[in-house]
Parts: sequence; structure tokens; C-alpha cells
Amino acid sequence: MVSTSLHSYHCLTLSLLLLPPLLFTTYFLSAFPKPPEKLFLHPSLASLPKDTRSWTIYPEDFYSGGGYAEFPSGKVRYWLLGPESGKKIVLIHGLSIPAIVWKDVAPALASNGYRVLLYDLYGRGYSDAPDTIYDTKLYTTQLALLMQYLNWGKANIVGVSMGGAIAATFTAQFPHLVDEGVALIACAGLMESSDISRTAKFMSSPLVRTLASSRPVRVSLSFHSAYASKSASGAGARLFRLTPSAYLQHLTNQTVTNSKGGVDDDSAILEIVRLQSAHLPGYNHALSSSLRDGPIRGQAHAFRSPGFWGKRVLIMHGTRDRTVESKYAGRIEALLMDGDDEDKSTSTSASVGLKESEKQHAFSTSSPAEGRRGRVKTRKVMIQGGGHDLTVSHPEDVVRLLGELVDGRGKWGL
Repeated sequence: MVSTSLHSYHCLTLSLLLLPPLLFTTYFLSAFPKPPEKLFLHPSLASLPKDTRSWTIYPEDFYSGGGYAEFPSGKVRYWLLGPESGKKIVLIHGLSIPAIVWKDVAPALASNGYRVLLYDLYGRGYSDAPDTIYDTKLYTTQLALLMQYLNWGKANIVGVSMGGAIAATFTAQFPHLVDEGVALIACAGLMESSDISRTAKFMSSPLVRTLASSRPVRVSLSFHSAYASKSASGAGARLFRLTPSAYLQHLTNQTVTNSKGGVDDDSAILEIVRLQSAHLPGYNHALSSSLRDGPIRGQAHAFRSPGFWGKRVLIMHGTRDRTVESKYAGRIEALLMDGDDEDKSTSTSASVGLKESEKQHAFSTSSPAEGRRGRVKTRKVMIQGGGHDLTVSHPEDVVRLLGELVDGRGKWGL
């Protein structure tokens, strides 16, 4: 009798142990996924009330020739400047600052006769912020669709910071859409995980970015943003810097510096970053996901790509860049030249004769050199004392060097 009871007890215990996992396994193997849902789109700066400071600093018509293009991942705001007959140039901004970062470059290029396309990346400025992963594919597809929408067969591609990495991966993936010139300004793409602090990794984690995009946090951000804009060097600024999104922006170090090297407290660009963090829930997610999943790291294969064959590639970097260290300029050149991730370029450095107006912006440059049996021609220009914000601090140099690149003149020896 006792033996029978023990046997029944063991059978019951065994059933309780085996039955739940068996049922769960059966469910997961047989369950059919839910139908795909429509991609959720967070709003852009265009959704903010007209009395918001953003409309004064960076209005929708900041540049002439603006328009919107509808794509599967959301609306994209773009602008076309310059004569339609001019050589085509695309300008791609970086991680945290939208197309306003080209404010001193784009109009000058247009005045010089070039046809200029600039646009806001997804999650920034007036482009929608899709609730998705902000990886390389999202950014390169965005540009490819935009060029198709505008009937641009090909163009010279220029990117700054993360935009440089997008330009590189775009060239690797869509070489038929890229004309002869590619410019990589303060270019990311090869940064290592060790370059990103543990705090930054934590702040960009899914949990923290969800909290940062929540309404209570954004209301707090809105208050601190207004306070910080009135006291940029005081308590308001310090409070703002404690928020997750502000800390992420601080880590990218995409700040605008004045000629003396200090932070320009009146910078409209910095306030646009604060306003996006405060009012746009998708902006914080875009920054965080781009840090974790975007093209700022792991793009060595893009720089090695045959997509660069037959191109002229300008590498422009500041010697005091604390965001993307200047060593990466040499590594990018080495990859373009011979596919090796080492700073062993065969080009030679030479000082450049400076005009009177350029003396405060001394820079060194390597003579154009051909890599991989003449398939890629590169030129590396190092701006002495330059930081990460070269399009703002050295716009004249950027405009001149881009003109030489696109036309194949000057130091390119054509």
C-alpha cells in the first residue's frame, strides 16, 4: 500500500516537473506571431507650438528651397540650394545637431555655383523620429530614397562626425549614387567601445532612454532647458547637464566653441539640442540608439570597400578633437589607401601657404596620394587647434576644400 502511494507521488511530481515546460514549448513552437503593426512615428520640431524658441532659432524655412519627402520610415525634411545646373553636393550632419550645423557652409557652396542638398536625419530637426533601431541601414536607406525622390542620379557626398560615417557606408553600399568626391569631416566610424564611457553606455541603455523619453522627464527637461538658456553658465545649465539626454549630448562633445576656445553661451545650436531633448520624445531615443547601434563604430569594412575605387576622398580633422580623436583620421586614410587599419599612409605631410585671412586657422595637409594601385585618391587635412565643430569654427576652410574636391582642382593636381 505504501509502495503504491509512493509510486503515485513520484508520478505526480514528475508530471508537475515535465508538463509545464512541455506545454510552454508546444505553445511557442505552434503560436503564430501577431500581424506586423504600423511603425510608430514620434513628431519633429514641426509639431511644436509657434511660440517655441525653436521656430526663432531654426525655423522650417531656415534654408530656402525646403520640402518634405514621405518614406516608409517617416517624413524627411530637406532643402535644395544653388543653381540646378551646378555640381551636386549632399551634406550630412552628425549625431545630435540637425542641418543647422551647415549654416555657414551650405549657403556659401550655393553661392559658388554648386547644387546643395541638405536634410535632417531621422529623429532630428524637422524629420520624423521612427520608433525603431537607428542603425547604419536606416541612415543609408534614408539618403538613397531621398536622392531617388529628387531624381538625383549621383552626387558628391559630404558628412561630419557620424554623418561622415554615414557618407562612408553610403559610398560602400551605393557607389553608383556617389560622384567623384567624398568628404569625411571629423569622421566617426572607427570609434572603439572603450572610447565610450561606462556612464554613456548606461545612459544610452534601453531602460534609461525609455525614462528619458517619458513625459515627466521631458516636462522637467523643458523647465531646465528654459532655465539653462537664460543662465548658460549658472545653475540652470548645471541642472540640465544632469539629465540623461543632455549627458549623451555632452559626451558627443558637439559643442560650438568661439575663437578663443570657450563655449559660446549664446549659441543657437546648443539651444536647439536642449529644445529637442526637452520637447521631442523621439530625439532621446534616436541619440541613444545611434550610440549603441549606429555607424559610429565598426565601419572599417566600409572604408575598405571597393565602393571608394575611382573616388577622391578628403579627410578633414581637428588636432584638438576630443569627440573623435585625430588618430582616427590616419586610420581612415590607411584603410582607404591599402585596406589596413593602421596609421601608415604613404602620403607625405606638407605645410600649406596661407592667405592673410587664414593665418589664425593654420593647417597641415598631406598631398593627394593613391592607394590600392591607384584606385582611391585621398587627401588628409589636419586643422591645427581645431575641435569637433569644424563646419562652424572653420567654415571658410571647409567651403574652399570642398570646392577643390568636387572640381578636382588645387592640391588634387587636376
